[in-house]
Amino acid sequence: MAARSAQPRAVSVTVLSTMLSGTFTGEWGFAAMVEIDGARTLFDTGNRPETVLNNLREMKMTLAGVPNVILTHHHRDHTGGLVTLRRDAMTRDPKAIATAFGAKGILLPRLPANDFVLTRREYEATGAKLREIDAPVEIAPGAWLTGPVPRVHDERNWSGSTRIRMDGAEAPDTLPEDQALVIDTAAGLIVVSGCGHAGIVNILTYARKVVRNAPVHAVIGGFHLFEANEEKLAWTAKQLAPFGIEHFLAAHCTGIEAAARLRQLLGLPAERMAVAQVGRRFELGKGILGSRF
Repeated sequence: MAARSAQPRAVSVTVLSTMLSGTFTGEWGFAAMVEIDGARTLFDTGNRPETVLNNLREMKMTLAGVPNVILTHHHRDHTGGLVTLRRDAMTRDPKAIATAFGAKGILLPRLPANDFVLTRREYEATGAKLREIDAPVEIAPGAWLTGPVPRVHDERNWSGSTRIRMDGAEAPDTLPEDQALVIDTAAGLIVVSGCGHAGIVNILTYARKVVRNAPVHAVIGGFHLFEANEEKLAWTAKQLAPFGIEHFLAAHCTGIEAAARLRQLLGLPAERMAVAQVGRRFELGKGILGSRF
C-alpha cells in the first residue's frame, strides 16, 4: 500500500470527449480534465484530432498551465488528439502537456499495427516526452496512477483481433498497459478510467490495494461493458457491491444499456449513477453535475 500523502480537498472531473453530447462535439472516444486542489491534468485525448481542442475552446478552457497528460492505453480513441493538442497548446505555454504518462506495454508491437508508435514520435518531436511507468506512481499529492493493473479476475474487457508480437511470438492483445487514476480523498477513492480494459473489478481491487483500503466514493469514465450480457453484468454488480460506490459517471464504452442495468443492480438513484455527456462533470462534495458551460 502506498505511503499516505495529504488528501486533496477539491476534486473535479469534466468530460471532454465521449459519445453523447448536447451543445459540444461527441465521438467514440474519451478525454477529461481532472482538477485536484487547483492543479489540472488532462486525462486521455479523445479520438479525432480536433474534437477535444474544439470542445476546450467552446468551454473557454485552456491547456496553458496543464503540464501532464495521462494516456490510459494505446488505442486511437484515447490518443488521437494528443499531437494536435500539444502543438496548439505549446504556442501559448511550451510546457503544456509536455509530459505524457503511459504504462508499460503502450509501445508493444501490435498486429496489424500500433498507431501510437508514430503518434509518440510526432509528440516527442515537439519537445515533449512520453514517460512509461511499470508500477503505481503518485503524480500529485493523493493522486496515483496505477500503472498496469493485475488481472486477478478474468473479466476479459477487451475486444478486437489485434495481437501482440513479442520475442518472436504472438499472443492476443489484452491491453496490458491499461491504467487508471486513483485520487484518495476523505470521502473515499475517486477512480477515473479511460476504457477499463483491465476490468472494473480488477481496477477497483488494485486501487484499494496500492492506494488505500477505503470505500470507492466515485467511479468515472469508460469500462468497456457495452457488449456485456446479463450474466456478466450481474456478476460485475455483485463484485462491485462491497466497494460501496456512491457515484458512477459512466462514459464512452461503458455503454448506455449496460449503465442502466448496473444502476438497477447496484440500487443507485439516477442522480448518483448517470451516463456522461461532453461537458458533464463530477465534483467532490457535490456529486454528478450538468455542464457548467
